[in-house]
Amino acid sequence: MSGWALASRWARRELDWRFRGLRLLVACLFLGVAALAAIGGLADAVGGELAARGATILGGDLELATSQRLATPAERAAFARVGTVSETVRMQANAVAGTRAAPIQLKAVDGAYPLTGALTLADGRRVGAPPVGQVWIAPALATRLGLASGGRLAIGGAALTVGGIIADEPDRLGEGFTLGPPAIVSMPTLKATGLVQPGSLFEAKYRLRLPPHADPAASGRRLTAAFPAGGWEVKTRDRASPGASRFVDRMGEFLTLVALAALAIAGIGVGGGVTSFLAARRGTVATLKVLGASTGDIARLYAIEIGVAALVGIGTGLVAGVLAVPLLVGLLGDVLPVTATLSVAPWPLVRAALYGGLIALAFAATPLAAAGATPAAGLLRGALAPLRPATWRARIVSLLAGGAAVALAIGTARQPMLAAGFLLAVAGALLLLAGIGRAVAALAARAPRARRPLVRLAVAALHRPGAHTTALVVALGLGLTLFVLLAGIRTSIDANIATTVPARAPALFVLDVPRDREAEFRRVVAHAVPGADVRTVPLLRGTITAYGTTRVADLKQLPEGAWALRGERGLTYADAVPDGSTVTAGRWWPRGYAGPPLVSVDERLAKALSLRIGDPLTVSLLGIERTARVTSFRRIDWDTLGFNFVLVFSPGTLRGAPHNLAATIDVPSGREEAVTAALLGPFPSSSAIEVRGVLGQVRTILGQVAAAIAAAGGVVVVAGIAVLVGAIAAAREARTYDAVVLRMLGATRGQLLAGQAIEYALLGAVVAVVAIVLGLTGAWYVVTQSFDFIWAPDYAAVGVTVAVGLGALIAIGLAGAWPIMSIRPARALRSI
Repeated sequence: MSGWALASRWARRELDWRFRGLRLLVACLFLGVAALAAIGGLADAVGGELAARGATILGGDLELATSQRLATPAERAAFARVGTVSETVRMQANAVAGTRAAPIQLKAVDGAYPLTGALTLADGRRVGAPPVGQVWIAPALATRLGLASGGRLAIGGAALTVGGIIADEPDRLGEGFTLGPPAIVSMPTLKATGLVQPGSLFEAKYRLRLPPHADPAASGRRLTAAFPAGGWEVKTRDRASPGASRFVDRMGEFLTLVALAALAIAGIGVGGGVTSFLAARRGTVATLKVLGASTGDIARLYAIEIGVAALVGIGTGLVAGVLAVPLLVGLLGDVLPVTATLSVAPWPLVRAALYGGLIALAFAATPLAAAGATPAAGLLRGALAPLRPATWRARIVSLLAGGAAVALAIGTARQPMLAAGFLLAVAGALLLLAGIGRAVAALAARAPRARRPLVRLAVAALHRPGAHTTALVVALGLGLTLFVLLAGIRTSIDANIATTVPARAPALFVLDVPRDREAEFRRVVAHAVPGADVRTVPLLRGTITAYGTTRVADLKQLPEGAWALRGERGLTYADAVPDGSTVTAGRWWPRGYAGPPLVSVDERLAKALSLRIGDPLTVSLLGIERTARVTSFRRIDWDTLGFNFVLVFSPGTLRGAPHNLAATIDVPSGREEAVTAALLGPFPSSSAIEVRGVLGQVRTILGQVAAAIAAAGGVVVVAGIAVLVGAIAAAREARTYDAVVLRMLGATRGQLLAGQAIEYALLGAVVAVVAIVLGLTGAWYVVTQSFDFIWAPDYAAVGVTVAVGLGALIAIGLAGAWPIMSIRPARALRSI
């Protein structure tokens, strides 16, 4: 009978379905693989949904969009030669019903809308553009204004009838974030509102349905090349919602890295579980060796048992990961751009299984080889006899498996450098904790003998033969670090939302204030709420088409951090440096400047584009390109929620273009409606937006994101606890020997537990400092770099978290030690 066949027969006799001794290995692999499978499956499901519905989300195969102007006859004719065209116009407005008013996203559509998908009303009708004088409204707007079908409302200068309530707007996701529920009218009705005037802020979109087999990207490139100064923003059906796709990609990348950290940490638990499992089988291994079993036979036997347990852990983890996708969808709620359903995506499952297998091999190979290489006499001497070191072959196998897992993580990441840095940080933290564990054991061995017996017992336990101090320090350190990390992230996000933003945000934004009526606008606001603080700025929309010697259209990929090159940006001009900005390089132009066009650029954008003072920068505005020289860089305080522009031009550059003003109004809380009501009559074309409602949306989204991070972090915490359980299990035999000897010498169970509590408390005091430093450093990076928030943790809450976490971890350690105290000395001595 061959070696593997014999080992398989032995394994079948010894291994039972309850996996006694290998439950920790199964649990650790289950946790890590389930997290990876769930996160990968969610990202794949959402990405697949976005791709499958691309044309419907976009409203066509190809979209060209621009602001503050409609397409010229030549542009419209060129579009029509490429495919079937549908024109839509979108702008911010107010809807008024009686004494109620609400900000809306007004959308005017032509007779060809929708090119793809179906616009469905609540009564089941599939419709297109509403009849002249009617409007389709969203359920949220109907609720806010107390309207139903047949109700009346006013938009701008037009009195309209509600023709139906929207149930499904096919291109809703493609429209992006809006500051109010949508209301859909026809193009003639839009003209009747009087809202579109020279200088009004609106966005015109032209959706094209292309012939079969036509390439949307190539068609878009040809059209933009034909009209290079048009400032057209192009989208294709395969990237119908770039913002949603970027969010899914980045959120998936972040959560995948967190899951990888959980799996790496769980790997330590796998090593501890295997060590504990093999330690409990010292007698069996010794007996088999005495009867003639070779080292290879032993290795094959337990490799089969450990492999079966690993497969069970990985398999159940994959199943749990698939089933967890709908739960994650419910947790994330509105954060997700589409609703993902239960699906089985092969690649995320294969990747999670590969990670699980490689991690199991990396952490199980060395303890397995060490047990097989130790002679029978050494095994029979019991728990205090050291095992032989693992062979160099086993170490190479562990290194290769671990390296393959790292290579897989980096090779499949969308941002390889980020993944490599993250994994390096995790490895550094583990090595640091392991080094501290060795240092603690060494210092304990050299420490003077304490007078109190329990303290002396606890200190001795840190360096006695068979002690697992390093593993305990790693386990406790990981647990506390993760508690601190999550507390730092959550309290900082809460502080930014609850204090910084609301305290500095204006009460209202108002768009499309006529330039020639600014004084009247201020009088109306002051009459409604005396003492209101009103600030106005010129506001236009334009696209950056060139910088330095680079044309944006020629870029195959945007530079990292150059988000301002995506589509249109708000533009303004000013005599003085705007509030909330600080010039960091160059000089601001003097008041009354009337020379050549100049521009001041956000310093972070300038760094991303490698701009220098004096470089040219070109924007397309109303189909005309305008070039200015960079004269300064500014640091912008984005947290004010006031008017912050990445580009501020000298007055003469943009003043001649048709445009209106935008205003912020700061009034006492509760007076916003008074201002809005006062503006409705004299300024029907201006739209007022309550910042409180916008902040409510932001709070909801960020709260859901924070909940997702906490859930992912919870998996890592559970993995860290599994490491602690593994460390306790690995030291079980040695601790049993100590407990039996001490009980025979008269020690009580309470004294033994007190000694272990002191031991864990000493270790906890050491690792708490390290955990605070590591945890707060990681939280700072996530808060300031990933979320771009101010670092504002609640240190008191962090301290309470450390205390509670330390207490919980000590309690887990003592709970694991309690069964040892229940072992009868006579029975234990017979097995030692």
